[in-house]
Amino acid sequence: MDNGASSYRRFLNGDKEGIVEIIRDYKDDLTLYLNTYVRNISTAEELMEEVFVKLVTKKPRFSGKSSFKTWLYAIGRNTALDHLRHVSKLSKTPVDDLYDLADTDENTEYSYIKQEDRLILHKAMQKLKPQYRQVLYLIFFEELNNEQTAQVMRKTKRQIENLVYHAKQSLKSELNKEGFVYEEL
Repeated sequence: MDNGASSYRRFLNGDKEGIVEIIRDYKDDLTLYLNTYVRNISTAEELMEEVFVKLVTKKPRFSGKSSFKTWLYAIGRNTALDHLRHVSKLSKTPVDDLYDLADTDENTEYSYIKQEDRLILHKAMQKLKPQYRQVLYLIFFEELNNEQTAQVMRKTKRQIENLVYHAKQSLKSELNKEGFVYEEL
């Protein structure tokens, strides 16, 4: 996807609309990704804003060795890890649990069932190891391929393949404990 890369190049060349396009295109998904680290949607939103502030103020170099999205998510990952290190120094208490993020559809019954399924999946994912949560989120929700996921998580492609396998097994186990079978696993 060259959209982000071309928008970023335009921004670096002085076109402020380029950064507006990047923020519009990536803010929601980046926030959800950051949420897999911090497990608090408000904090994830603040970190997302911090990532975009870094782009505007520091103007890091995008080499093009990966997709723009992969590069942006790597910056997000580093920002989240820095935040977690800072928080762990200040307090030994865990970050608050995620809030229920429900969305609505036209069909109330379908929406309710879909929401319940997501909630069960979301709760099961929160019980997984952080690396398992992250790899599943990047692969299935962000639709990154193994190579892109490896770049974001700073792992080899083989390590990602192993992580995905073990994360799926762990998620299946958690879902089975709840009496739920998720079709796409």
